[in-house]
Amino acid sequence: MRFGAIRVFSKGPSLGTFSKTSPSLRYSSQSYSTRSCFTTSTGVKMASTSAPAAAGGGEGVQQIDSYKIQHQQQKQQTGKRPFQNGQGGGGKGGRGGKFKKKGKKAKPPAEGGHDEVLRLDIEALMAKSRNEAAEGAEGEEAAAEEENLPEQGSEVLVEVVALSSTGDGLAKMKGSDRIYVVPFAVPGDMVTVKAYRHEETHTVADFISVVDPSPLRDDSRIQCEYFSKCSGCQFQMLDYAEQLRIKRETVVKAYKNFSQLTPELVPEILDTIGSPLQYNYRTKLTPHFDGPWNNPRRGPKKHLESCPPIGFTPKSARKVMDIEDCPIATPAVRKGLTAERERMKTEFSKYSNGATILLRENTIRVPAGGEAPSDIPSDAVVVRTPGYTDYKTHITDNNATSTEHVDDFIFTNPAGSFFQNNNSILSPFTQYIRDHILPPANKEGIKYLIDAYSGSGLFTITQSALFPGGSIGIDIAEGSIAYARKNAKLNNLDEGQCKFIAADAPELFKSVEGYNPDETVVVLDPPRKGCDASFLSQLLRFGPRRVVYVSCNVHTQARDVGVLVRGEVEGVVDDTEETDGTERKKTRYEIESLRGFDFFPQTAHVEGVAVLNRVEER
Repeated sequence: MRFGAIRVFSKGPSLGTFSKTSPSLRYSSQSYSTRSCFTTSTGVKMASTSAPAAAGGGEGVQQIDSYKIQHQQQKQQTGKRPFQNGQGGGGKGGRGGKFKKKGKKAKPPAEGGHDEVLRLDIEALMAKSRNEAAEGAEGEEAAAEEENLPEQGSEVLVEVVALSSTGDGLAKMKGSDRIYVVPFAVPGDMVTVKAYRHEETHTVADFISVVDPSPLRDDSRIQCEYFSKCSGCQFQMLDYAEQLRIKRETVVKAYKNFSQLTPELVPEILDTIGSPLQYNYRTKLTPHFDGPWNNPRRGPKKHLESCPPIGFTPKSARKVMDIEDCPIATPAVRKGLTAERERMKTEFSKYSNGATILLRENTIRVPAGGEAPSDIPSDAVVVRTPGYTDYKTHITDNNATSTEHVDDFIFTNPAGSFFQNNNSILSPFTQYIRDHILPPANKEGIKYLIDAYSGSGLFTITQSALFPGGSIGIDIAEGSIAYARKNAKLNNLDEGQCKFIAADAPELFKSVEGYNPDETVVVLDPPRKGCDASFLSQLLRFGPRRVVYVSCNVHTQARDVGVLVRGEVEGVVDDTEETDGTERKKTRYEIESLRGFDFFPQTAHVEGVAVLNRVEER
């Protein structure tokens, strides 16, 4: 049975269909949007007629020239907006009226999450527009004109004027300050979009086609036929140097928006370090498929009657999009996707629910002159170097053990657990940490490394040689700690050099009471939500000489770094005294450097590294 290779989950009915099209965006005029939900904010007027769609190619020039007339026609026609306060209006499949659940409060946006980041970028662009309008009016007060917004599903022409840190374009219609959030578009693009949802400050729209491309755009760079439909990548049309520039700006904005620090406390953001591979780098994919439509929650369930689409969720719908290949994945993982798709052609009838398929790369390394194991699959990807030969295969069982190599270090993990998904950048990344983990002056005074959120030991192990007193890693997941201990042995590190503790991060400092903070460096690599207040309070109380904060979310990193620089945790009061009864010294930090690493080329994601030094004051 192959069910162990798949995580099964229930999934409700899906909406919409997709078909493969050419990867070219410039001349595509076909809408792929399937969203039918349309809500508006209270008091917004709607146009009752749709704007004509912009055509591709030469017709796009005529569309631009006639745009002003079209916009005036839209403003002259008004109508009722659908789904106001969840009542009335809308077409088939909408979420208004009787489908609205009463009394259910909306979830607040996650701090440092997609929605909050997008909101702040929109507010910054709105403020810029207001300032420009005020300067243009030369002190004269302009009358605010109420704007009629396009109807659900209507297509309008917009120009992208900025890029959000989410990877979405922020666009405007000619003659309007209304902001449209548009995927797969970059500043300077003139694009046709389909209005999907009106919010108080902006309109969410679906990308349809590029009418007039930005100088930044070159669609010949696109290597995936699903780009502009699959939600995985945002930047394939951009030069890689431009991607790195954008990601540096993401770090800049993160510290401006989330750190609550004055500009003089934040050093200049260093250039983002790129990935050696911009395609063929992802060592893990998790494609999925939907179960039978409208299966009952209770009682016997229908099984799949045919092979379902297998792939990823598109940007503008909830139905899985069938994807045959993913060029950002490693060759071994891409072979695995092909193999699993073939398997499902004969085994689909076993499934009554949707499921997620694991594809994780596994590497068997044989030293030069050595003999390869006899059980290596015939379809293994072979990579030869002067010192060794790697045989790369794929794993589909979440509980199987996968193996990765970072320089001369070896790491094993449960295939379904977390480990960095771009092996090509781990060598320069861990070297950068090695070069900056010790203070520039008085390196000899540092003896200990504490690796909070250590996982299976990436930093604890790769940095251990620098710390004569030893390195200690902590993680809340006992399974990860078990593998970390195993990895230490595989790398010939005894407990005196490298040890691990399974506990929540705040408990760490109870385990290192013998460590002198003046001789200690702490490495942080928390999940996307960042560190909690309790941990930051204990970190400040312990007061290590140096902190290196690694993060997959530079926005929550900026928030936490701001706490460490101020030396105060909101809502936590430390009124303790020193053992001799004197007032405790206040510990805070200053930022030595901030830099991004591009772990996921072609996407908007950027990893952040912040290096901080302790500053003491009463």
